[in-house]
Amino acid sequence: MARDEGLEELLRERLSAERGVTEKTMFGGWAWLLNGHLLCGARDDGMLVRLGAGQDGWALTTPDVAPMISRGRRMHGWVRAGPAAFGDDVLRAKLLDAALAFIRSLPAKEAGEKKRGAKARPAARRPGRR
Repeated sequence: MARDEGLEELLRERLSAERGVTEKTMFGGWAWLLNGHLLCGARDDGMLVRLGAGQDGWALTTPDVAPMISRGRRMHGWVRAGPAAFGDDVLRAKLLDAALAFIRSLPAKEAGEKKRGAKARPAARRPGRR
């Protein structure tokens, strides 16, 4: 999946003043984390935003905003804003403000902390290596 560098720049510009924000590649695009929690992402097919389970209803009534689907399953609390939605400066700011408010309500993750219940997986062996 190709990246949308224009959207990435819009998000980077908005989030640059936030303390505790980091960036990394994820979901075939670029993602932003706040205090170790995934906040939002940018891909060529839209902006992903984490609003929290049960807090996404208002966004889903907006044209060009849909539930995030991953591997055929709906990700409750996540929305995908298409180009018409993330191109609207006011809506993009509202989505990001809601995501920031939700993530700030969560306890900060410690460095290297895994999701509760997640199991560590050993690195895959490369062919020809012992």
